Amino acid sequence: METRNALGAFLRARRERTDPEQAGVVLASRRRTPGLRREEVALLAGVSTDYYTRLEQGRERHPSDQVLDALARTLGLDAEETAHLHRLAKAAPAGTRRGGGDRADPSLLQLMEGWDHAPVLVLGHRMDVLAANRLGRALHARMVEANEDNLVRFIFLHPAARELYDNWDRVARSALAALRSASGLRPDDSRMNELVGGLSVRSAEFRTLWARHDVRAKRREVKQFRHHEVGELNLSYDSLTVNGIADQQLIVYRAEDEGTRQALVLLGALAAEYPADSTPGKRSIPDSARQPSDR
Repeated sequence: METRNALGAFLRARRERTDPEQAGVVLASRRRTPGLRREEVALLAGVSTDYYTRLEQGRERHPSDQVLDALARTLGLDAEETAHLHRLAKAAPAGTRRGGGDRADPSLLQLMEGWDHAPVLVLGHRMDVLAANRLGRALHARMVEANEDNLVRFIFLHPAARELYDNWDRVARSALAALRSASGLRPDDSRMNELVGGLSVRSAEFRTLWARHDVRAKRREVKQFRHHEVGELNLSYDSLTVNGIADQQLIVYRAEDEGTRQALVLLGALAAEYPADSTPGKRSIPDSARQPSDR
């Protein structure tokens, strides 16, 4: 299973996606399979083919930082992908720890209350929405109606997500890459493994993208929403973390143009009509006044 050999799975996926000519390999003829061969990676990284093979197969679990950096250069990894490679190499083998239920940290809830005129979410490391203010719940009303509290499950399993996100493909890749990055930090998180396993069974698109091993933490970017009540929204978001609060982040959305600002005002007026703990439909995404119970 990949969770038992996450380092090897990542190396193999990246090897198969590395263009030989860009890596400096001169090809004598056209190949039937893409990417680099194991012996080519080993040669370019300055290690033996046997050693690199054992890395991919999970029989060698303690590569040095120097070897990892050499592999990163050979495979053309960027800084974030290189950091992910190092985390996978240093992580303990996967076990059976489930961990407790995620609860939004009180400090993040206090920060969230300071943004009355912006949609705000508190996300856990598995992309669970742990809390949201009124505007955050109103923006994701379709997710609430679907009785869903995980962004990745919503994106890949619920048809309403393709209606909500104007550029669904880009949003899906970004969310999955953030989940992949988080999964490298806790290979023994069985709830993460259950989430990935369930999505892999139910979504062919998820399986295909997950196999690419793209990693990217959530960062500022612009998303286009097609909201069923207020229309088109161009929103950027900032991902904020607080020292001492592990695996949680505050996602704050901001309007990118005047039309979106006016639409948020309308959305806020509509959201104000709902009870503090509810939006239309079921309430899966918890608001700031309610902590989610362990799932």
